[in-house]
Amino acid sequence: MIWLDGLIPHVKALHLIFVSIWMAGLLALPRMLARHDRAIVQAQFAEIRRATHYGYVWVITPAAVLAIASGTVLIFLRDVFTVWIFGKFILIAGLVALHAWVGHTIIEVAETKGEHEPPEPLIPTILIACLFIGILVLVLAKPDLADPDFIDAALPSWLLEPLGRQLPFDIPNL
Repeated sequence: MIWLDGLIPHVKALHLIFVSIWMAGLLALPRMLARHDRAIVQAQFAEIRRATHYGYVWVITPAAVLAIASGTVLIFLRDVFTVWIFGKFILIAGLVALHAWVGHTIIEVAETKGEHEPPEPLIPTILIACLFIGILVLVLAKPDLADPDFIDAALPSWLLEPLGRQLPFDIPNL
């Protein structure tokens, strides 16, 4: 397995390239969607629509899939099964959900005549940026999320100790 250790820098470089393309596309698409104004000339509208559609289908989605695949390979190559990686998974799931929402919005804008207005780009951009910054913090800082001091500081006390209450339903005996 020592020969696999030599692959780690190459897989990591590919992962960073794919993540960069995915994030750049996710940050650019909401702005491009905001330019879908039906009041502009039909040729300009068709050009913007094609750019968002083809960019999403042929560049951003494959980059997302390859970023996730190369990240998965890195997890197994580096044997990174710690608590912070599961926090990263949650943030990546948020990015995937926003990615799917952007794709849905592209289809809605393209196929509903005058019925669907694209959202303002500010809110999706802030959400994407916050998720991406959260991922960067987890990856670069690698905090010990299982540390009791971290848990005590991050969670309210009522979540850390049992309250002695019954559940609102019966638990079946097995």
